[in-house]
Amino acid sequence: MSEFSIKTPALTLLPAVDIAGGEAVRLTQGKAGTETNHGDPVDAAADWIAQGAEWIHLVDLDAAFGRGDNLHIIKRVIHAAKGVNIELSGGIRDDRSLETALESGAKRVNLGTAALENPEWAASVIASYGEAIAVGLDVRGTTLAARGWTEDGGDLWEVLARLEEAGCARYVVTDVTKDGTLKGPNVALLTQVMEHTSRPVVASGGISSLDDLAELRALVPLGLEGAIVGRALYSGAFTLAEALDVASD
Repeated sequence: MSEFSIKTPALTLLPAVDIAGGEAVRLTQGKAGTETNHGDPVDAAADWIAQGAEWIHLVDLDAAFGRGDNLHIIKRVIHAAKGVNIELSGGIRDDRSLETALESGAKRVNLGTAALENPEWAASVIASYGEAIAVGLDVRGTTLAARGWTEDGGDLWEVLARLEEAGCARYVVTDVTKDGTLKGPNVALLTQVMEHTSRPVVASGGISSLDDLAELRALVPLGLEGAIVGRALYSGAFTLAEALDVASD
């Protein structure tokens, strides 16, 4: 590389800690009942931090499915993860749940169902909180999935256009059919979304190998900012340290 070369920014990696019933779990295609248990969420987060994580993607699955919450566990994880940024997702649908999420110490929160079902509220909090708000676009084909991925949430491109008008700062894009399957990310979907926005995009779902991460790393110049990694890490396909090397190369 010459001294005049410009290095492409690294792909930010967000190892996932999904919580259900107080335990760290992984789902397949977001379906309740497909959980595999991975123990104490605090220990899971501590493992990723020890391997160099700068972000943790923390999800309250019970809140997402409308069957309670894990707020006390969320607070424990965030308290133990001092110095590491937390992206919090799951069940953030009104002022109270949003304020609770932000007061927990999360750096950023993901709106999901609320951004689809309550667009006026979503636009108002996007305007008020700016970079602290991301919107999760969970997709099957070009149809968005809502309420823990159990209901249709509208057309991807119509919703994206509305969010662009509202000034959304960032999108977390998940191919629901890929999530937890280790079948590779949906690069075509990610590329299409990035063609419709100048805002940063975070990829989620399907990452299975270091080659997948290298493929995503190549999309950084197009607007891909980060990638959420879950099952591949828990299954030992690669370590987070190895992934971080690829993401920054």
